[in-house]
Amino acid sequence: MSLYYNKFQAGSDFLVSEFPTKIEPKIKKKEAKSRLKKIRKELAHLQDVMYAHDKYSVLICIQGMDTSGKDSLIRRVFEKFNARGVVVHSFKVPTSKEYQHDYLWRHYIALPARGKFSVFNRTHYENVLVSRVHPHNLEEEHLPDIADTDNLPNDFWEKRFEQINNFEQHLVQNGTIILKYFLHISKDEQKSRILRRLNNEDKNWKFSPSDLSERKKWDEYMHYYEEAIRNTSKTSAPWYIVPADSKWVARYVVAKILLEVLAKRKDIKYPELPEKIADNIKSYKKELENE
Repeated sequence: MSLYYNKFQAGSDFLVSEFPTKIEPKIKKKEAKSRLKKIRKELAHLQDVMYAHDKYSVLICIQGMDTSGKDSLIRRVFEKFNARGVVVHSFKVPTSKEYQHDYLWRHYIALPARGKFSVFNRTHYENVLVSRVHPHNLEEEHLPDIADTDNLPNDFWEKRFEQINNFEQHLVQNGTIILKYFLHISKDEQKSRILRRLNNEDKNWKFSPSDLSERKKWDEYMHYYEEAIRNTSKTSAPWYIVPADSKWVARYVVAKILLEVLAKRKDIKYPELPEKIADNIKSYKKELENE
């Protein structure tokens, strides 16, 4: 069996150019949908087991350029989950309240409880991606000893990578399983998707002129994605680079990796009944039947 979590995992030498935006050998849309349907059932069962097991939580982080398909992927992959066991957090521009705390605070308070899943649609990595392309965003953080965001200390971003690694390592050591996905689309595919938004009246609302201004910074974003992923893809909290030019294939790959990673945890199983209860199952059934 092909292990997707190995095939698509990024290492400390990650280069965007070396990872494809289309999967090979090619998987047709119909086949990807069929495979995803089967995996969703298995994931839903695993979710039920994990809830009963009550020792692990799962944090799923999804990053990608505009139009990479984050929202629709989340809807499709988690379609069969018990809604009470999974929470999706979409992190937009921080609010004034959030800016009054450190940049990780709003992510801390959104972490999953034991037995549950949290999905971060955009993540704490925005702070080493968007904030690098737009360093003036840091002015809102009111950081001590940072007087000029155009002239940050040489080790500023390295320290942020270290802080993020420490944050994630702390979570892992306390029972959180972390999977981080980069939805990797080509610049040409993004262009096609933006044009579809403009050409389809039902999709116009998704378009913002900032989509075009951010697109002009594509190379900057790719450079900073490389640096962030190289510095933070760890064995305990790896990055997976998902070919995302086909939305259905991307959904299948994300789901398959999640299933493989969770299936490795052989200790995740339904808890055994206390011996005293197990020994009296027949008598409990008889009591009810004789009512």
